[in-house]
Amino acid sequence: MKSSLQDTCPNAAKPGAALDSGDAVRTGAATATVVRRSAYATIREWAEMIKLEHTVFALPFALSGLLLATPRLPSLGTWCWTVLAFTGARAAAMTLNRLIDARIDARNPRTSSRALPAGRIKGASAGLFVLASFALMLFCAAKLPPLCLWLSPIAVAWLSFYSYTKRFTWLCHIVLGISLGGAALGGWVAAGGLLNSYAPWLLAAAVSAWVAGFDIIYACQDIDVDARENLFSMPSKFGVRKALNVSRLLHLITSACLVLLGCALQLGPAYWVGATLVMGMLVYEQRLVSEDDLSKIDAAFFTTNGVVSIAAFVAILIDKLLRISP
Repeated sequence: MKSSLQDTCPNAAKPGAALDSGDAVRTGAATATVVRRSAYATIREWAEMIKLEHTVFALPFALSGLLLATPRLPSLGTWCWTVLAFTGARAAAMTLNRLIDARIDARNPRTSSRALPAGRIKGASAGLFVLASFALMLFCAAKLPPLCLWLSPIAVAWLSFYSYTKRFTWLCHIVLGISLGGAALGGWVAAGGLLNSYAPWLLAAAVSAWVAGFDIIYACQDIDVDARENLFSMPSKFGVRKALNVSRLLHLITSACLVLLGCALQLGPAYWVGATLVMGMLVYEQRLVSEDDLSKIDAAFFTTNGVVSIAAFVAILIDKLLRISP
């Protein structure tokens, strides 16, 4: 009977056909889910390697330079090219740092699980990513005022140089600070501003001292590893207490530069409210850590510094909007 039915209707589904089709659908859905999860995991690995969330520390100050450089608001194109150039530079610098320090990170319990030392991202892939990121920076710089492109090789050289400084100088924190201070100068130049006055250099000095200060705090947790690996840092060279005193001095310099910047540009009340908040947060950050208690380093590093950079940018933005409003 079954043979007769199939002979009569040759296109009729065979008994297992519906089941096979359902299996195929389920298999396809499962495969798609695995692919999505794999893609998400890969993106997360790369984002973690370049510490994408740390962009909140430096980008607002680069954009602050963009706002302070000229009397008017920058164009949308200038904003976009500046953000992309900064993103490329930062991604290249972070990846290069991870690549150069991969072997050291593998021997540090705090960093051994990172993607490069753990082998989840290959060194060759990271190297190509560095080149692509620097290429993005240069391409975007070419879309901004000519001075941006002319200064780009200096930025590339300095960002590449930083990754080696822990091997020969305890001033590595200052070198890192200058790297991000340079981002503020880059924002200033991107808006068409010139570097022939005190103001951009005061902004860069404020950012440089701020970054160097919190990097010293962060380095305190690796003091034993740095000593074992013959790496240079202020905590490993001078001890935690003296290193924290230097950090406090640097944040005092940041506060002084912010005051001088406000005076130099004759900024309004909104700026001074933001600057006061920033200085208060720097005091709070320093009170979170001590020679005898480093348990709150994460709060000092992530939360406090995120507030500092965003508060400074928002204050400068509000001041700018109030100044240009009719």
